[in-house]
Amino acid sequence: MKFPPPFISGSEDINVIIETPKGCGNKYAFDPEFGLFILTKILPHGIVFPHHFGFIPHTKGEDGDPLDVLVLMDEPSYPGCLVNCKVLGVIQAEEKNGGPPVRNDRLIAAALESHHYKKLSSLRRMDKYEQNEIVNFLYAYTNLSKKEFKHLKNKGRKTAIELIKKQVNGNN
Repeated sequence: MKFPPPFISGSEDINVIIETPKGCGNKYAFDPEFGLFILTKILPHGIVFPHHFGFIPHTKGEDGDPLDVLVLMDEPSYPGCLVNCKVLGVIQAEEKNGGPPVRNDRLIAAALESHHYKKLSSLRRMDKYEQNEIVNFLYAYTNLSKKEFKHLKNKGRKTAIELIKKQVNGNN
């Protein structure tokens, strides 16, 4: 399966492939071997993804997976949908699964076509309650996987774009 480049040509906006839609209690992940989205987890009753969850193609984070992105968008999407996004910032985090901690940052972006989020220019301008809601979801979601999650800090657009550029094609 061929994916688009990480950045939209001539800009710092990004292409994101949605894996799990907002409001979904199922976790889907793209399997490159089969070119399909596979159900990898069912969350406990009452826990759902607060925003769309996806990845930036042609990137590789320290955890070995493509960079994770939470996409702010008005309406639900579906697994496999390509969404053009404006980068807002990054939630820097570490996860531990029996061994040493590994960085597993989550980028935050807004869909370029979003009516509600299109004027948001940075994670720092996002409502603090909504930022905390995302971090709390990440704690709960990660703990369900028997991993330890440690939130380090939230950083803005510039740091997030530098991270993406560093991780393109796994150049970390």
